[in-house]
Amino acid sequence: MKSLVCRWLCLLSLSLPLLIWFGHRGWSVRPGGPWPAAGSTGRRGYVRITRSRGAQVLDMNCSRCALVSSSGQMLGAGVGEEVDQAKCVIRMNNAPTGGFEEDVGSRTTIRVTSHTSVPMLVANERYYFQQSANTTYVFWGPERNMRRDGKGRVFNTLLEIARKYPHVRMYTVSREKIQHCDDVFENETGKNRMKTGAFLSTGFFTMILAIDLCDSIRVYGMIDDQYCSRANRSAVPYHYYERNRIDECRMYRVHERKRRGGHRFITEKAIYAKWARQHKMEFRHPTWKL
Repeated sequence: MKSLVCRWLCLLSLSLPLLIWFGHRGWSVRPGGPWPAAGSTGRRGYVRITRSRGAQVLDMNCSRCALVSSSGQMLGAGVGEEVDQAKCVIRMNNAPTGGFEEDVGSRTTIRVTSHTSVPMLVANERYYFQQSANTTYVFWGPERNMRRDGKGRVFNTLLEIARKYPHVRMYTVSREKIQHCDDVFENETGKNRMKTGAFLSTGFFTMILAIDLCDSIRVYGMIDDQYCSRANRSAVPYHYYERNRIDECRMYRVHERKRRGGHRFITEKAIYAKWARQHKMEFRHPTWKL
């Protein structure tokens, strides 16, 4: 009996530091998803770009979200009207709607953008920040580009845009939230993201943001992790708005095998499938069998 008690005490002493650490990180590491624990940072991981003092965090909730992929799978999907009926429509980087409304819809509530895509938005700033002033922008990038002490090159560009268009809601993913995303990736895969030489994709940050903000999510145009291995798969461009670019599956395979600097697109899709079993999430065009 005494031996059994000693064993339980030893297990408790080993487990307690881990429980404290996970509680300090502010999120629960349950299999299947990055859902914030009670009292976690949640939406506080998105901080407004403004010259005024004091951090303004993203205060938004959407009952039903349409997350529209930039994939060539959207060509001919014909779901534009359905997409626009969602409470919030989420798009990525510089994916356009003009000329593709029948397939991808016309509304954009939230646009999640990589630091590398900022120049594309700035090049067409009148469209993105004037005509589309009702869109909320969420930018992510490494600390060296997004730091707020005057040395973040991309952040400085965004700060200037915020000055020119003060009514546009622009946010950055905080350093803590980016670390949270790295931790989620490692929890799901067992691999440290930096040690594998990979970068998380805009899709990964977008999916986590959607889980933070949306009660239910309908994802359009995203393929599953087995799609590229199927003999009857369709060959489509990597982006629906770049007809002559590389085939989507070829791009995914190149990145999955890159030793340095690649995105783990296929691995990320396998992670999303796990999350879909825990959250109100479904995939359309193509439909996923979970």
